[in-house]
Amino acid sequence: MPRPLLTRCTILSAIDQRPGMKAGGRIGILGGTLDPIHLGHLDAALAAREALELDQVLVIPSHVPPHRLQPAASSFHRFAMASIAVNAVEGLAASDVELMSPGPSYTADTLVRLCESLSLSPLQIFFITGADAFAEIETWSRYPAVLDLANFVVVSRPGMSLQALRERLPMLKGRVRLPRVTSATGPSIYLVDAPTADVSSTEIRRRIAERRPLSGLVPPGVEHHIAQHELYSYPPVTHSAADHLHGQH
Repeated sequence: MPRPLLTRCTILSAIDQRPGMKAGGRIGILGGTLDPIHLGHLDAALAAREALELDQVLVIPSHVPPHRLQPAASSFHRFAMASIAVNAVEGLAASDVELMSPGPSYTADTLVRLCESLSLSPLQIFFITGADAFAEIETWSRYPAVLDLANFVVVSRPGMSLQALRERLPMLKGRVRLPRVTSATGPSIYLVDAPTADVSSTEIRRRIAERRPLSGLVPPGVEHHIAQHELYSYPPVTHSAADHLHGQH
């Protein structure tokens, strides 16, 4: 039986009822455009979950990304693909918390919202991102204050090693920790060196436009969803069933 999707209204109860969930648990957050979600995203989520011993990782597609043009797929298609991708993965769940919020999806706003809705402190929330994305942290909204809203888990990515990241952001040296360090008194930046699939959403969209296969780049269910709804094809399909999710017409 498919696992239930986590929405803004059900996140708290779903986490509280999860078998083995400890009081004062540790929740991971993997956000981003996810246009589409791919195996590199899942590798990063699982690497962070293992390294930081997280109780659960919520995968949250952004609604309106503030740093880029409007995504090629609607936010509801991207949520559907994220839900499909995590359906059979232990410890991962999709959340629509950003889809249900108006305006641009700023990480700072999402972290504040989750702290309030889950009744957790910033020390219990771990925002997961790739080293390539974190290298641009100085451009994020509310930087550097955003670093006080949660722990950040930075996972190495092909083309951006953790050493290269350290050299690029020397001003953050005092916040950097190894995953097993527990002596920090405030939110920290944890560096996780782990293999992740060498794939990007841009590459996937290009392959679709060139009618090339996606095997080994996205979960099979995501590949099926893309094909079924002709996502990222040109000319694009005007309407499809997934556009009616959450009342979108």
